[in-house]
Amino acid sequence: MVGTTEAGCGLCDSWGDRLHSVAKRLEIGISTKIAEAYKTGKGKMFHGRIEDALDSPEIEKVKGKVNLILTSPPFPLVRKKRYGNETGEVYLSWLESLAGRLADLLADDGSIVIEIGNAWEQGSPVMSTLPVEALLAFKKAAKLHLCQHVICHNPARLPSPAEWVNVRRIRLKDSFTHVWWMSRSKNPKADNRNVLNPYGKDMKKLLRTKHYNSGARPSGHVISEKGFLTDHGGSISANVIELDDSRYPDALLKYTGTAWDQNYREYCAQKKLVAHPARMQSSLSAFFIQFLTQKDDLVLDPFAGSNTTGAVAEDLGRRWIGIEAEKNYIDGSRGRFAKFKKPQKKATSKIRRSAKK
Repeated sequence: MVGTTEAGCGLCDSWGDRLHSVAKRLEIGISTKIAEAYKTGKGKMFHGRIEDALDSPEIEKVKGKVNLILTSPPFPLVRKKRYGNETGEVYLSWLESLAGRLADLLADDGSIVIEIGNAWEQGSPVMSTLPVEALLAFKKAAKLHLCQHVICHNPARLPSPAEWVNVRRIRLKDSFTHVWWMSRSKNPKADNRNVLNPYGKDMKKLLRTKHYNSGARPSGHVISEKGFLTDHGGSISANVIELDDSRYPDALLKYTGTAWDQNYREYCAQKKLVAHPARMQSSLSAFFIQFLTQKDDLVLDPFAGSNTTGAVAEDLGRRWIGIEAEKNYIDGSRGRFAKFKKPQKKATSKIRRSAKK
């Protein structure tokens, strides 16, 4: 079994087969076409592998025009199972082979944001370094600058790994993922004023009373008498993103919690489709889209999964492209868009007729 993220190829044993088939196709020169699965007012979803999509005319058209690549690539759990000790090396080689080609899609001031979770050695209370190695391999292969390493903290995450955290009680709950923001430019498009956090109680009081203790601090910083008296509309977000209501930009609150995913889950249930098991947090997508892009900019997710990125991008007025290899996930992702949802039939007329009787 493989681990999977939002953009993963699914909870199945096909990961090694996928890597093997990719190698075979490259070896014998077979190309596979991608197909447009659906489109909306702002974007398009393509069915196919990213390896094939990068060779397609559809993606070639946007080369040098993508403002943000935002994704969470499929990630194999470190297991001594079908693929032995080569799994990590194969994965790194595969990710490296995509890095430069994905970076070529970026506009001059564009960014790539990649989220990768933590991994543990199978049967051992020891963490794997493969996630960090994968990020480093991608950065080096694409010759990117690391603009910032961001931690995405989800305090509501269930305790894991269960064996070491819940049963034996010898490790702490794993509650964060790595998010690397990279770019070919040292100064990509970004504006932290678009993702300000609400002021806390103390700051609101300070702004109201116009009084605080200025002067030198033990750290060596000197606080001026008026430096904190300007209301900037909120506090600057930290590089540890808390996915809850209290420490998240007010303008993006509707993307927090489970409400944003409700339509998607209901659509999958109605169509008897399996919902993606590891969807990207909509609040994480919204944060970076709002932070690093402007209206009508182009956002691309090469491992779209349930298309959280595309749906949030559209809601925020951005254009988008999604690419996903698994048709089942594409079918379910339609539920994120109003145009694909049929209105529920109302039985109000029958109820009124019954009431008259």
